Amino acid sequence: MNNKNEIEHITIRVYGILINEKNEVLLSDEFALGQRITKFPGGGLDLGEGTIDTLKREFIEEFNQEIEVLEHFYTTDFFQKAFTLKNFQLFSIYYLVKILGKNNLKLSEKPFDKENFEPGDQTIRFEKIEKLTTDSVTFPIDKVVMKKIKEKYKTSIKKTL
Repeated sequence: MNNKNEIEHITIRVYGILINEKNEVLLSDEFALGQRITKFPGGGLDLGEGTIDTLKREFIEEFNQEIEVLEHFYTTDFFQKAFTLKNFQLFSIYYLVKILGKNNLKLSEKPFDKENFEPGDQTIRFEKIEKLTTDSVTFPIDKVVMKKIKEKYKTSIKKTL
């Protein structure tokens, strides 16, 4: 049976792309789905919530950080079955964001920078865009977004070298 015929629900995820003045992008390293994953910060849309409100809520809940949404960056334009939810299609929306007010981000120096990573654990770090590849992130939609980030910011990267 075709995966598309099994879909009964849609889940919507909203992510923030935070790029600093050093042409580094914020990545989240987490232990989820029984494995270590690297993704962009963000999370699931709650019923009755808008996408921008979702993203602002997620940054406050996860990092105690207020953000401003600058512009829409990408919305999933291909079929993606959700990894963890049976009979769900995944739909992801990405926005470029910036820190609002005081920077409260508690950054790590390296991926999974914690003694023993367990379910629910999360660390965040900035990585230079020029050093990242599509394999730097775990999920298929994030890989598409990473490619788009590298394409969009390659001219600004060259100017800083």
